[in-house]
Amino acid sequence: MKYNVIGYLIGDGFKNVLKNKKSTASCLIIMCAAMLIFGIFFTIGENVSHIMEGITQEQGIQVYLKYDVTDSQIKETEKILNSIDGINNTTYVSREEALNQMKAQYQDSASVLEGISEERMPPSFIITFTDLSVNEKVQEEIKDKVPYLDEKGAIRSSNEVISALMSIANGIRIISLVLLIILVIISIFIISNTIKLTVYARRKEISIMKYVGATNGFIRWPFIVEGIIIGVIAAIISILIVGLTYNVIIKNLMEVDIVKNLEIAFVSFADMFNLIIIVYLSLGIGIGTIGSITSMRRYLQV
Repeated sequence: MKYNVIGYLIGDGFKNVLKNKKSTASCLIIMCAAMLIFGIFFTIGENVSHIMEGITQEQGIQVYLKYDVTDSQIKETEKILNSIDGINNTTYVSREEALNQMKAQYQDSASVLEGISEERMPPSFIITFTDLSVNEKVQEEIKDKVPYLDEKGAIRSSNEVISALMSIANGIRIISLVLLIILVIISIFIISNTIKLTVYARRKEISIMKYVGATNGFIRWPFIVEGIIIGVIAAIISILIVGLTYNVIIKNLMEVDIVKNLEIAFVSFADMFNLIIIVYLSLGIGIGTIGSITSMRRYLQV
């Protein structure tokens, strides 16, 4: 029967996992703890980003046209606006709608509305962006391309609000990235030290294998397989815990009155599932592999 080196290395890795129950349990606990902490911040970050995305889609600018603009010029303006990159949606506000909005705004101050007729109201377009970062570029392009802009306050925008929203979104991304890096470094350090205990217990066996001509790769691979197996198991356990906990928490939050009143929409775990699997398996396999390789260095030096 042909000697299967790959089968032997993988099989030996599985044996190490089962044989070294204490070190395996320690690694699993450490990795699960790190992944659960990351999972908490990851799901919070995803929901905050989702809520922020909903808010940003509502943020936009209002472009006012001259009050005497014709219907054909309004249609021409709409075509120009829809051709500009970065504009997500355009909503036309007619003269009648503009007048009704003003009446609703100043319903307690009738004197303000004296002498104001529908014909003197400027029609406008409410514009939302595909991305808030294109705000200033789109405004400049509108000023260059649209010939029928109202001379007084042609574009009304909340630039400060938009800048604040962009800062918050960028802050969330940076915090998530920094947190991930910190957790990965801690996990690699702890798991490498935990696996060192297994390597130390088998140091004589490793020395004998080197004396009989075994290569560093042949000696190292079972430990790498062991680290990968532990990482995958930790990832699966963490996904199950995070998923079950997340669904329970979201279900309870949806029953809270303030959440109902604000109509806050949370991201379902199913929508995050594929991304979480990729992230967790990458973390588990990566941390397990790096931790195993790091722990072997001292014992594989020639």
